Amino acid sequence: MLAEIILIGGGYLFGSLPFSVALAKLSGLDISEEEDLHIALWHQTSKKLAILAGALDFFKGVIVILIGSGLGISSIAVVFSGVTTVAGQMWPPPYGGHGEKGNAPGVGVVMTLSLLYGQYWALLSLISFATGAALKYCYERRSTTVNETKDGETKSYTSSHPLALSLPLGMLLGFVVAPVASWHSKGVTIIAQAFLVLLIIIVVRRLTADLKADLKKGNVTTRMLVERFLFDQLLER
Repeated sequence: MLAEIILIGGGYLFGSLPFSVALAKLSGLDISEEEDLHIALWHQTSKKLAILAGALDFFKGVIVILIGSGLGISSIAVVFSGVTTVAGQMWPPPYGGHGEKGNAPGVGVVMTLSLLYGQYWALLSLISFATGAALKYCYERRSTTVNETKDGETKSYTSSHPLALSLPLGMLLGFVVAPVASWHSKGVTIIAQAFLVLLIIIVVRRLTADLKADLKKGNVTTRMLVERFLFDQLLER
């Protein structure tokens, strides 16, 4: 029992390790001004650093599961240590519970558990993850920079495009596919339940991130909640 508690709690603490925050600070970014550190690293520093940050977060969702499995700890603890790892990244104690979006470690958890426990149908979720990322990358390559002058000051911004929303939408769809595909192939197993819990915490984080500030301003509407749910952000008006 103690080993299970340590593994699940250790998953949360490991998930809260601020690898992306450290890379962002080393690159001179003001993390308080950035909603997504991976995107900020990609646009404002170097693509290599952004890829490194993504890889480190992805392996958060792999390592704890493999350690628990290798030590022969019960499958329930192993499976849910992956979920707590994602929760640790989204709500880390060092930053007042305000963390990142949990997508990268979440993908790592889905892939690792699917392979480890033979839930191969759940790997269909990777198609959605990959498609969203690929479309987003294509958008980035084809995006254009617009210069706008107002009150004598020139500002540059990247023109918006629907493909910019493909990544968060693809991630959401992938996290929906994982529990559904797992349930369809094996029934209500502990893996399907873990994937469902993972989906729930991903959605909760999307809906509640910065919600306090919006409530103070009286800006919370059904439309805003829908935008947060689907795209993990508020769309420009």
